[in-house]
Amino acid sequence: MGGNQSMEKARKDMMVNPQAAQFVQDKVKDNCVTVFSKSSCPYCKVAKRCLDDIGAKYEVVDLNSREDMSDIQDVLLAMTGERTVPQVFINGSCIGGGATTKMLHQEGRLRNLVQECGGLRQDGE
Repeated sequence: MGGNQSMEKARKDMMVNPQAAQFVQDKVKDNCVTVFSKSSCPYCKVAKRCLDDIGAKYEVVDLNSREDMSDIQDVLLAMTGERTVPQVFINGSCIGGGATTKMLHQEGRLRNLVQECGGLRQDGE
């Protein structure tokens, strides 16, 4: 499901907190790469390591540190069909979690996806 369609679905879903939906929408829209994560999650660490390996600039939303963690996970469920983390968004669309991010990295496709939206670090960043 595309980013804009999923955002609209999340907003229209009466069970989703509208502030949480707006927060998620803004994070995904304002960053080439956004990772919804929990600090203790091993799959989250895999996804972030893959992004680090290719030199990606990315925003991490650490759900552990947020009082609205459950609301954000409800929004993610409405958008992607998954409530679990990590959920990695590149260029407005969810590519999946840790396993998918690792697979795309191993296939050499992750860098290209990130590069398409200008999300690679430049020298000195």
